Amino acid sequence: MSKTNSIIEKYPDYAVNIGIEVHVQLSTKSKIFCSCVNGMAKEPNKNICQICSGYPGVLPILNKAVVNNAILMGLATNSKINPSCSFARKHYFYPDLPKNYQISQSDIPICQEGFIPIKKEDGTIKKIRLVRVHMEEDAGKNIHSKISNESFVDLNRTGSPLIEIVSYPDIASTYEARAYLKMVHSIVQYLGIGSGNMEEGAFRADTNISVRKKDSQELGTRCELKNINSFKFICDAVEYEIERQIETLKRGEKIEQQTLTWDTKNKKSVSLRSKEEAADYRYFQEPDLPLLEINKDWIKRIKSHLPEMPIEKLERYQSRFNLSEYEAEILVGDLGLAKYFEEAAKHNKSKHVVNLILRDVIGFLKENKITINQFKIQPIHLAEIAQMLENEKINNRGAQEIFTQAAQSGKTPSELVKELGLEQIGSEDDLEKIVLDILKNNQRQVEQYKSGKTNIFGFFVGQAMQKTKGKGNPKILTKLLYKHLS
Repeated sequence: MSKTNSIIEKYPDYAVNIGIEVHVQLSTKSKIFCSCVNGMAKEPNKNICQICSGYPGVLPILNKAVVNNAILMGLATNSKINPSCSFARKHYFYPDLPKNYQISQSDIPICQEGFIPIKKEDGTIKKIRLVRVHMEEDAGKNIHSKISNESFVDLNRTGSPLIEIVSYPDIASTYEARAYLKMVHSIVQYLGIGSGNMEEGAFRADTNISVRKKDSQELGTRCELKNINSFKFICDAVEYEIERQIETLKRGEKIEQQTLTWDTKNKKSVSLRSKEEAADYRYFQEPDLPLLEINKDWIKRIKSHLPEMPIEKLERYQSRFNLSEYEAEILVGDLGLAKYFEEAAKHNKSKHVVNLILRDVIGFLKENKITINQFKIQPIHLAEIAQMLENEKINNRGAQEIFTQAAQSGKTPSELVKELGLEQIGSEDDLEKIVLDILKNNQRQVEQYKSGKTNIFGFFVGQAMQKTKGKGNPKILTKLLYKHLS
């Protein structure tokens, strides 16, 4: 990420502490405590049963796949995996919580005291410490009708498995908050445990912010930002909240601990309620679930499935493929794009491959609002375009046309070169005849050039490209023009 100006720079006497709670919806086949399908449903209240919809007298049964995913996240975040952990009931009263409590983990979570490395603006690595990673069930969803002024409850999401990653307030700027969230999001994708789709609520972050005087060791009163579904909006909200809190303190007023949301239209934080403390939830151990015992063999088995992590891939791309930090960060930040790059690089390791991906592929995906999995040019065919450029079989203009046609039709580059007649004229003898003909028919410009007006050299290049219909090799044409104009 590039250098950014933060609002905290306006207040040199103040510091900010940010802690983030990330909720990740897991992509297991079934829910955490029942056999209902875990996933989006077209109809409301379709994927529900007596257990996840809170009927009295039913018993939850823990989904082992959820535990496996939580262990995987614990290992990926350098956390201690507790050999024994328990579940707890967390009480609160919302219409979308049918039992009036959520099964979560309290005193003994599955993972504790890990860290996630991020890159600071100066390029150094900072470890953001983690309090815990724990498992819990999701609540349902309230749907509000603007037409009838009614509210409805959809319980399809109730009981979907979540892991929550809770950091210490080690994050000291908006830049670090964004870097941390992006890293957690990448880890989730790399592990393959969740979609990470923020718009669908599969990756949700609650951001706790407090400000203090730099000379004070005591943390300020924190406010929590909830229900924000994009990295940009989270960063906008953090910037606003930092300034709001500092200005409040400068007026001699106290910060009220509260839960806030972000008004994207008016670009300001809005209070939802006073912030709950742990005591408000009246935690007690879940009586219907036994202690969960995790032995070393179980951890070892899960560890064998641990893939390369984003920070490792970033370093490898820079060393093995000679990419800049900026290029590597873009590729590593999107697992699909990273896989596409590596597949293309198997066939061609030239700089043309990464240039085509960063400029043309990403641009095409954004413009057409598609993912890399929907992209019609296969990695081997992108490598083929790069090879044609490297061998000077086509020029940049031809490569652009082939790329556009291939992305739209799915045809191979070799087919399109023949079909569109884009093969570059590389024969020096053929190009020399064209150059001599241009100079013969433009004697006045030749005399001007020889008299010292060298800035008209581009005129001859333009004429040559026009004569060759853009298919002349620019390097050879330039060499021949200098030779015959000297």
